[in-house]
Amino acid sequence: QVQFVESGGGLVQPGGSLRLSCVGSEIIISDYAMAWYRQGPGRQRDYVGVISRGGITTYEDSVKGRFTISRDKAKNMLSLQMNNLKPEDTGVYYCGFDINREMRGFGWGQGTQVTVSS
Repeated sequence: QVQFVESGGGLVQPGGSLRLSCVGSEIIISDYAMAWYRQGPGRQRDYVGVISRGGITTYEDSVKGRFTISRDKAKNMLSLQMNNLKPEDTGVYYCGFDINREMRGFGWGQGTQVTVSS
């Protein structure tokens, strides 16, 4: 089963930035529609944004204009650049296939914790 590993989280003040990274086992990330998800405190895991196989990105409304998803084909890596972070962005961030577009199953990684607080 494909596994993903996320990294790059941390504690940041409101208005700050973080860049998250994701690698997957035995796959070529650019061959799939990929997504970033997050699970805030007491909330279910939900979409942050997706990047299609063709490279088209879409985002959840609350992060539009602040977050950017990208792929590095040379490193076989998915990234999430997060700018102007807000306390409500706090949560555990996961990457994985876009479950609305890809049938292939995968195992959720441990995620990476992002805490936005002053």
